[in-house]
Amino acid sequence: MNRPEIHLSVAPELRLFVPSAYRADTGATLVTDGVSTLGHAVESLGVPLTEAGRLLADGRPVTVSHIPHAGERVEVSAVERPQRVPGAPLRFLLDVHLGTLARRLRLLGVDAAYESEDIGDPALAAYSARDRRVLLSRDRGLLRRRELWAGAYVYSDKPDAQLRDVLERFAPALDPWTRCTACNGELRDADKDAVQGLLEAGTERTYDVFAQCVVCERVYWRGAHHARLEAIVAAAVAEFGRTTV
Repeated sequence: MNRPEIHLSVAPELRLFVPSAYRADTGATLVTDGVSTLGHAVESLGVPLTEAGRLLADGRPVTVSHIPHAGERVEVSAVERPQRVPGAPLRFLLDVHLGTLARRLRLLGVDAAYESEDIGDPALAAYSARDRRVLLSRDRGLLRRRELWAGAYVYSDKPDAQLRDVLERFAPALDPWTRCTACNGELRDADKDAVQGLLEAGTERTYDVFAQCVVCERVYWRGAHHARLEAIVAAAVAEFGRTTV
């Protein structure tokens, strides 16, 4: 018995996920089993559903649960940017490979949880669902887990490009210098006398303005690395705007 064939094309942004035959503007034929959903067909080509936006079948909008029929022409768009995540404050969870990105998001005041140890895909997906956090990862298999609350593929392996990607895609509110880059806790102004026992002698003599994490109690000041961090903050705010007061 012949299995139904559909014609499927994907947006240029998604072509890195699919076999070469589907990377042309015209797309290619896909053999289906006649019972599986369009979402299953898209994933079978390598596209995480977190990256699929509007789906059209013969020009009409359909959902991932649509069952394609023989001869149908399917178009898969990329997620529209900026992407809105309904139902919860925008918060992120990053996998073990995205530590630098996590610290930069925190530097900008974005709530970014991060696991420095590999706790495994099931635990990360459960964490995302429990805390309603958008999971950021370059692991396509992880992003296919059904228990995820929400997820997004990080398209670059370079920290600068990763940060721009996330800020452009989700447009989070920026409030620089308000989060601990080590643990994601909130920072509060700290009196020098209150933190001097945590400072080295040279730091105590040289600096007078401090902040401290309310969670891990780490102390911050404008030290030798501040200029480099300031450049990261300035570039992000200039391009994406400081969206909190």
